Amino acid sequence: MDSMTVEFRTGHDEAVLDLTDDCRDFVARRGDGLLQVFVPHATAGIAILETGAGSDDDLLAALGDLLPADDRWRHRHGSRGHGRSHVMPAIVPPHATVPVLDGRMALGTWQSVCLVDLNVDNEVREVRFSFLRSG
Repeated sequence: MDSMTVEFRTGHDEAVLDLTDDCRDFVARRGDGLLQVFVPHATAGIAILETGAGSDDDLLAALGDLLPADDRWRHRHGSRGHGRSHVMPAIVPPHATVPVLDGRMALGTWQSVCLVDLNVDNEVREVRFSFLRSG
């Protein structure tokens, strides 16, 4: 298995960061297999969704409705509502797997691989890209 870790800046705002180009570069010329994208943080996730047409903002709005940034959370260190960031990976998991055929991700036309980060207290995230060759 080939693997590498890359740091991304998500800043101090909630973010949906498109990683598709980074994924595409990682799998290029690797043949057939599986791409595993994993974020080793307790407050971030990986989602496959359409970006650029408002879906990324819609995802943040939906997560805001489901997981409000208020004082209801038992996990209370950090900024107000920080506990919701620790619940979010149960909804948006910290991983995604994408089939790779002849060095190209087999994503649908409008699908992108994205890092989802609600944690405004941590502006840098690591993402691990791993490739498992078939055969």
